[in-house]
Amino acid sequence: MTQPSKPIALAITGASGAPYALRLLECLVQADRTVYVMISKAAQVVMPMETGLTIPSRPEEAEKLLTERFSAKPGQIRVFGREQWTAPVASGSNPPEAMVVCPCSTGTLSAIATGASNNLIERAADVVLKEQRKLILMVRETPFSPIHLENMLKLSRLGVVIMPASPGFYNRPQSIDEIVDFMVARVLSHLNIDNPLNRPWGG
Repeated sequence: MTQPSKPIALAITGASGAPYALRLLECLVQADRTVYVMISKAAQVVMPMETGLTIPSRPEEAEKLLTERFSAKPGQIRVFGREQWTAPVASGSNPPEAMVVCPCSTGTLSAIATGASNNLIERAADVVLKEQRKLILMVRETPFSPIHLENMLKLSRLGVVIMPASPGFYNRPQSIDEIVDFMVARVLSHLNIDNPLNRPWGG
């Protein structure tokens, strides 16, 4: 009997790149995956600026909005508060299959690299690291300072996938949506989730 897939954790932080997060969430729902969502305070400020979508601060209201927006099944999207320490992602006894921080601010990058665990996003990443599950950070900043680079190198050596929001243009994208899909396809590929978003190189 095939065991059901464990959930994917998606953390959305305040770096520019909110459209990546929404598209990734949509694709994970379409792939019939359960998604644990965490949204930073800064992300709630950036989200309406970049997408026109205002996400409520109360987790249950945010969960209802996202479930309706992406036509998710009941319980398929679960949203947790920033200090909801009873959330499954806060404990190594029930880690997600993988975690994606999309987009990942350099502040969150730093906190994960130092094991700060001051909020649920940082704690969830710490759990994924210690339980040796896949952690993908879509870092969004330019240029990178030596501090940013040192933090990325430190985490990369621990097996973290450092994936800057750096889309390619060999597919000749005709819209912002196609540029977004390029990066989301890369994330899905690293999660071993089949997707039709992008034609592979040479394909």
